[in-house]
Amino acid sequence: MSAPRGQFSSNIGFLMAAAGSAVGLGNIWGFPTKAAGNGGAAFVVVYLILAFLLAYPALMAELTIGRHARRNMVQALRGIATGPISRFVGTVAGLGGILVASLILSFYAIVAGWMVAYLVEPFASLVGASHITDWLTGDSPARNLTFTAIFSGFTMLIIASGVEKGIERWSTVLMPALIILLLLLIAYVLTQDGAMKGLEVYLMPDFSQFTPELMISAMGQAFFSLSLGVGTMLIYGSYLSQQESLPRLGAMVTLIDVGIAFTAGLLILPAMYVAQEAGTQIFSASGELIAGPGLILQVLPALFDSMGTAGMFVAIAFFALMVIASLTSSISMLEVPVAFSIENLGMKRKPATLLMGLIIFALSNMIIFNVYNSDDPLTMIARVSTEYGQPLLGVVLCVFAGWIWRRDQLLTELQKGHEDIERTLFWKIWPWYVRIVCPLLILAAFAVSQGLVG
Repeated sequence: MSAPRGQFSSNIGFLMAAAGSAVGLGNIWGFPTKAAGNGGAAFVVVYLILAFLLAYPALMAELTIGRHARRNMVQALRGIATGPISRFVGTVAGLGGILVASLILSFYAIVAGWMVAYLVEPFASLVGASHITDWLTGDSPARNLTFTAIFSGFTMLIIASGVEKGIERWSTVLMPALIILLLLLIAYVLTQDGAMKGLEVYLMPDFSQFTPELMISAMGQAFFSLSLGVGTMLIYGSYLSQQESLPRLGAMVTLIDVGIAFTAGLLILPAMYVAQEAGTQIFSASGELIAGPGLILQVLPALFDSMGTAGMFVAIAFFALMVIASLTSSISMLEVPVAFSIENLGMKRKPATLLMGLIIFALSNMIIFNVYNSDDPLTMIARVSTEYGQPLLGVVLCVFAGWIWRRDQLLTELQKGHEDIERTLFWKIWPWYVRIVCPLLILAAFAVSQGLVG
């Protein structure tokens, strides 16, 4: 007998949890640097448009399927299947979502562990423990293993506490803290020399870079920033009350996500040019802005060091921000395999969390100790899961919502919490849009990103 399911106790709890799932390290460093490298405000405008033309409809597919089924991704897709073939596809896609979510978390926990180590480093520096600061900022297997374990432990503790007392309670604390820290850091960085140059790069459009590649990049960022394709939003949707209006909640999640992504750009790009003003290299040898871990672990620490005593407190605030962003995303990813274990394997929540958490931690160890015999195993796993797994699973979810699920059942589910949905513009557009436009756009972006089309 499976354990009883949890449920979000309020709109705010769901919004904070769903926004936390969407707002992660990719939003904080990925969106701003992609914008800077793709025409600044031109990219921002296209991203904002595509977030609602592509990501919002796909998000609605996940939320609606999840609340209707009130089960994990495997059982949800099997439940709306209409025959043996669609049930088989649903089973494979559901298991694929669990696998991809686990793979993403296996490398995500390592990167998040780096953030925890860099958060601790200023405190070690404050007491003059130079040998500890060197270890904390060095890339050693022991350091990576230690802080991956610490971060994974925090994630498991939250998930083991359940939906309301774990995911919801912590999300409603962590997300406001993230927003406050982000705004405080923006206010401080914008007072520094060089900040206005970064702001100009971010906000002034360069329409000469308005190309198909820009649109594909913006489309990918809009889709992936909402944690779509692996069942996290489907699971969160399954914990929603039937009295809630899904179109409204989905729109609010999308607005919060793109709002925080945009706001992060007001911090990261000015901070990079402040670092350049202080003598730090922010461009690679090829002339491109340094992004990803190179930005977070090379450029910005150098900026903090140049600020003297104030830089220590800014570093603490910044890496606290990064740890919070990591944690709100990681708990949603761990919930995907945990929900499957509870509902399909009949496990109780705490043993299921421990089992799934340890399996994913073992995958992280394989990356740390390079069991894959790859030059860069972390990048390899990240690419397989995010560039292949997520878009293909996203197509399957859109197909199930648009083609396989009976139209009358779909309408009935959406009418819960929104009785007049049939007379709204949403119902006139969304069903055929998620049926045809979303799968084609996702497949087009996938094909271009893989070099299948020019």
